[in-house]
Amino acid sequence: MNSQNKTGVKLLLSSKVHEPGREDQVEGVSRPAMLANIGIALVAAVLLAFVLQGTGGRLNTYCGLVALLLVLFYLFYRDIKRYRPALLGDTKKIFLLAFLLLSTIALSQFTVHLSLHLADEFHLDRETIGFALPVSAGAMLACLLLDFHLALGFSFVVSILLGILFQGDPFIPVYYFLGGIVAALSVVRCKKRTAVLKAGALTGLVGLIVIFCIDLYRGELAARGATDLGAGLLGAMAVTAIVSVALPFFESVFDIATDIKLLELLDPNHPLLKGLVYKSPGTYHHSILIGNLAEAAAEAINENSILARVGAYYHDIGKIHKPEYYIENPRPTENKHDRLMPSMSSLIIASHVKDGVEDARAQRLPMAVIDIIQQHHGTSLITYFYQKAKELKPFASIAEEDYRYQGPRPRTKVAAIVMLADSVEAASRALEDPTHQRIQALTDSVITRIFLDDQLSMCDLTLKDLREISRSFNLVLNGIYHHRIDYPGMGFPGDKKRGDHQDKKQPEEKKPGVGKVQGAAREAVAEFRPSRC
Repeated sequence: MNSQNKTGVKLLLSSKVHEPGREDQVEGVSRPAMLANIGIALVAAVLLAFVLQGTGGRLNTYCGLVALLLVLFYLFYRDIKRYRPALLGDTKKIFLLAFLLLSTIALSQFTVHLSLHLADEFHLDRETIGFALPVSAGAMLACLLLDFHLALGFSFVVSILLGILFQGDPFIPVYYFLGGIVAALSVVRCKKRTAVLKAGALTGLVGLIVIFCIDLYRGELAARGATDLGAGLLGAMAVTAIVSVALPFFESVFDIATDIKLLELLDPNHPLLKGLVYKSPGTYHHSILIGNLAEAAAEAINENSILARVGAYYHDIGKIHKPEYYIENPRPTENKHDRLMPSMSSLIIASHVKDGVEDARAQRLPMAVIDIIQQHHGTSLITYFYQKAKELKPFASIAEEDYRYQGPRPRTKVAAIVMLADSVEAASRALEDPTHQRIQALTDSVITRIFLDDQLSMCDLTLKDLREISRSFNLVLNGIYHHRIDYPGMGFPGDKKRGDHQDKKQPEEKKPGVGKVQGAAREAVAEFRPSRC
């Protein structure tokens, strides 16, 4: 039993045994969401068939085309279910995907009909007009708003559908598919809105090369090469213009936090961050440190590191309303909690989550950031005031639920990372003489406590993820709490010299503080048990 206690803190973080099914655990798609997805697919198939065939098609033509489109959608659905199953439960994004597909085909068909009226005057044929269509804009938007894999499938479906529109020309679908892939690849790491211009230029360059190769293969490079290349250049310019205008619209209407939008939220002149600096400076500094921890941890497990940093910056914005009640902010007078009952103090502390959510909604922050604000404490216990209440009324029955945050518990890996970073950073401030061993023991203790308190049961973090998160936390904290040399003439009366410190007089394994931290860690493992909510 003693040996079990010695390794209790690190047991969960070093274990190689995974709970069966936990790593791939994803909440099933609800029946209403599935029915909505089927309805969106049917409506999109019917509308696309109408756009492609117009009003002169026969009934059997429409039925055959609708059936073909449904087969394509089913294959796309199977790919999404395997690669990103959580998307199937998000009806808003499924609708966005269908809208992008429909608008791309409709815009292409409209442009073709409009251009054919001018074809005789400028001596253009249908194939040349096809090179001028801004089809790649749909793939670029799909990558920016969703992800690259979905943009790849999107490009495949669009190229097939436009192959129906340009029957008899096998190279047009190839041109659109290659253009869509390049457009999506060029915005995978898009961090600024001006980067869309570079992406459009790259898409246009590759498109010109593809057009050159097609005309060279046909043996028509001299006859129509200049016209086709001019059409391709015009299409690339249209792609850039469409994406630049449409991206902010889709971000706002569908409440999607792209990397571009998230980076804009990191501006220190944002009203919420500015208010945090002036009204709650300690909280602001605390949030910056958590941002460093969360970003490193997200990168370690291949999650969205920008979202992690933004969520960390804004997770405590609710403290602006009552900054004097939080320990990290300097107080000119006495502690406000000294005159309050523990129950009232816990209510005030917990209220910053609700206030933060309201402030975030008022400033129209993305829902992904609002979720982090709401979930970063989960249903964890406000331990200090709970213990204080037990001390004041040792014989009374104190309900633990009255001293817990309202939740919900983290639903995503990024929200869980911010929760872990928040707890680790706060605990590290109370660590005397931080060394590598003490920081590691503290980090393992905090993560284990949160795990055993059942705060991570709603997200799909694995034990392997927790190990990587712990390592990244240790790396960042060791950089923050590194030792410095004593500079001559910079000492103050009563200061200890570095050489007189206990760490210099005792071997590493006999440092008195290490046993205290390890003892606290063992007590954390022994005391905390999962609490179902």
